[in-house]
Amino acid sequence: MKNILLNDGNTIPAIGFGVYMIPNDGSTYNAVKEALRVGYRHIDTAAAYFNEAEVGKAIQDSGIPREEIFVTSKLWLQDYGYEAARRGIDASLKKLNMDFIDLYLLHQPYGDVPGAWKALEEAQKEGKLKSIGVSNMTPNLWKKFVPQFATKPSINQVEYNPFFQQRELRALLAEDNVTLEAWYPLGHGDERLLAHPLVTSLAEKYHKNAGQIILRFEMQEGVVILPKSATPSRIAGNIDIFDFALTEEEMEQMRGLDKGKGVHDPEAPGVGEMLLEKYKVHD
Repeated sequence: MKNILLNDGNTIPAIGFGVYMIPNDGSTYNAVKEALRVGYRHIDTAAAYFNEAEVGKAIQDSGIPREEIFVTSKLWLQDYGYEAARRGIDASLKKLNMDFIDLYLLHQPYGDVPGAWKALEEAQKEGKLKSIGVSNMTPNLWKKFVPQFATKPSINQVEYNPFFQQRELRALLAEDNVTLEAWYPLGHGDERLLAHPLVTSLAEKYHKNAGQIILRFEMQEGVVILPKSATPSRIAGNIDIFDFALTEEEMEQMRGLDKGKGVHDPEAPGVGEMLLEKYKVHD
């Protein structure tokens, strides 16, 4: 497994297993157990995924030492503000049944972001959180909030795939050696991407599937990737990308697929209010 050095001195596995939209009816437990069995050592969950407890139980039941598994969770909007965030961090630790979380993110860039970030900074100093970061911050939102922080985030987790390569954001993050982490790294199953002639021709050349070509491209770009599946064959396939490498010419061709636009616009009017109403992590 390839690891990436973060700006706080910690390392993160370059590929992780995401559990967004996997139900907490035993499905998350089974998927995480399978992911760990086939070699993943990085699991990404969130309070608003409602499956932190199953992630924690799967890790505990795996037989793998806790320190060998990198765990990410995220604070939800309901718990923004300093005092609420302190409680939210403790709630995540309790649900995961862990003494520390390797990476904890502010899940959305709305509301009292500075107050919530201060709570993350303090929890990091206390050893509850190893690394801290943000999610869904566009360049404009980054410039709005991050100058108010005493500590620079180590990660910004955003939508990223060959059709949306976040060039402006990546240049901004590079100034502070902040790592970009990708959700929807396969374009949420976008057939226009998976069936693109360039992708399918590379898949044929390397005897890989389209998803593996895309994930390999992203990893070679230095992006942390979080493919998600509940299907055992795909869980195993998504991590099977370490036995080949794209050439620089092929990387340039893949870079040429960028359309500069994704499916989610964090700056759209009312997004924060909509998300807060849609997901309630507690009463």
